[in-house]
This record gives sequence, C-alpha cells and structure tokens, in this order.
Amino acid sequence: MTRSQTSPPTIRDVAARAGVSPGTVSKALNGNGQLRDSTRSRVTAAAEELGFRPNHLAKSLLEGRTYTVGILTSDSFGRFTTPVMVGIEDTLGAGRMSTLLCDGRGDPLRERHYVQELLNRRVDGLVVTGRRPDPRPSLGRLPIPVVYVLVRSDDPEDLSITYDDVQGAELGVNHLVANGRKRFAYVSGPARHWSTPRRRDGVQRGLTGAGLTLDPNLVLLGEWSEAWGRTAAGQLLRQDPGLDAVVCGSDQIARGLVDGFREAGVGVPADVAVVGFDNWDVMVEASRPPLTTVDPNLKTLGRLAATRLMDAIDGHDLPRGVRHEPCDLVLRQSSG
Repeated sequence: MTRSQTSPPTIRDVAARAGVSPGTVSKALNGNGQLRDSTRSRVTAAAEELGFRPNHLAKSLLEGRTYTVGILTSDSFGRFTTPVMVGIEDTLGAGRMSTLLCDGRGDPLRERHYVQELLNRRVDGLVVTGRRPDPRPSLGRLPIPVVYVLVRSDDPEDLSITYDDVQGAELGVNHLVANGRKRFAYVSGPARHWSTPRRRDGVQRGLTGAGLTLDPNLVLLGEWSEAWGRTAAGQLLRQDPGLDAVVCGSDQIARGLVDGFREAGVGVPADVAVVGFDNWDVMVEASRPPLTTVDPNLKTLGRLAATRLMDAIDGHDLPRGVRHEPCDLVLRQSSG
C-alpha cells in the first residue's frame, strides 16, 4: 500500500514532490523567508496535490503560540461592531489565525470571566470593541497584548484605534459650503454620548473656517432614531424657514429628517441639503433621496487593530494612546 493509503502525508513528502528541502517547505507554507515566487508556488502546488495539512498543534507547541486571538465585545450583533469584526477577521485570517468571540454585554463581571477564559485558552492577543466610540474602563495590564478598537480605553497607556468624529463632521460642512449653503443646523443624539458634542465641534470648525456661524437655536439633540429626525424637521422649519443645510449625527436621524421635510413640502436637496453620519447602507440607500454621509471606515479600523495586534504578538512594541483615523465623505443625492 502507498503512504497516502496508510497515513497522512508529511512535510518530507511535500519536499520530495517539490524537489526542495523540508526547511524550504516550512518557509513556503508559513510565509517566511526569502524565497522565489516560483519556489513558493511549487511547494504550495505539491502540498495541495498530496493533501498535506500542517500540524498546527506541533507548530504552536514549538513556537509557544496558539494562533488564536480573543475578541471581546459589548455588542456582537450590532450595526457598528460587525464591520469592525469583519476587518479584524479578514486580517487575522490572512495570517492564518483564528478568533474566539466573547460578548461581554457591557457587564464588568461577565467581561472578567471571559478574559480569564481566554487567558486559560492561551490566546496570543486580545481585541476589545463595542458599539460606540465612548471611553470604557481598561482591562488593566494583561500578559498578552491588547488593542481597543472603535471604543477607547480610559487608560492612556493602552492603544485605542477609533475614527475622528470632528474631522468627519467637518467634511460634511465643507462639502455643503462648497455647494453654496450658508444657513446650517446640527441635529444629533443625546449629549451624554461621546460623539454628539465632538461632531458638533466638527460642524462649528467647518463653519468657522468658512466665515459662518452655527446658531445655538439650530442645534437640536434627541435620540438616535428616525422618529426624532422627523420631529426635528418640524422644529427646524418653525425656528428658521430660511434654513438650507443640516448636518446630522447619524444616518437614522438624517433619514427621518428627510422624511419630515418631504411631508412638510420642503425639497431635499432643492431647498435644504442634508448630510448624515455612519454610511449605514440600510439607511442611506432606502432614504429618498439617498443620503450623502460620513463613512467612519469601520472595516479599516478593524484591519488596523488586527495588524497592530499581530505586530505585538510578533514581539514589536504596541503604540500608546488614542489613534484617530480619518473618515471619508460618500456623496449621494441628498446634498445636491
């Protein structure tokens, strides 16, 4: 009987098929070393032909790693953490690393339990995320590298990667000013949320740069909902019928606002231009007209966090503090 009929192929079998040494096979399959593309391709083809599967257990014991990373979230099914986790898994998957997802639900006791379980499983690192960029308590010093993404740790010694609320809102204002809009309002969620005052700062910064001002009476704060957006539309029209631009703190609010304007006979963007925030496809594409919005690039945040974590696992020092990544503006019909 042949070897393939009695036992799985070994790294020596792959080496013999490819005409290289076992060490070269190891480098080719692990993505290490300075090898020619032709050599790497030949080894990969030989491994596929033989049905060779690397022994990850032996590799992990040899290198002192498990090739797994924990993800601790407070919102595993949320609109905002899902694209972050997609970016994380895309990057870790390229490095042949697996993830273990734990939903702490924002409960400190549950989080501590999961952190201990992940440490017991000897994960190589940990990513902490959540539904909003609000500061959260640090997990403290752990024996593995930790990166916070979207959320930010309250410890300046930790690395937190999130988006820039101020810069994102300013993008929306600059676009509307360039289109000739002059009378602005800002409609957003509760003041207690981290993003609400910072997006207002971005609106104010953009208007100041254009020599314009934001009337405090045209700053309306409510809930993150379409219903609040519809209510705000009526309030704005009573406050200032000459209003011609609104920057919203979320796409939900912006979609409701557009509906409210339409019901009042106000054209968007003919009479009032509207910009949202989040680039939530369900909201921006279903709106009539579709919404121009600020994209916080959540998948990119996930990829950056995973890349920094892998660097730390490989022995490099983690940066410290909060890293703000820029947002992009996605143009659609609501802004003209």
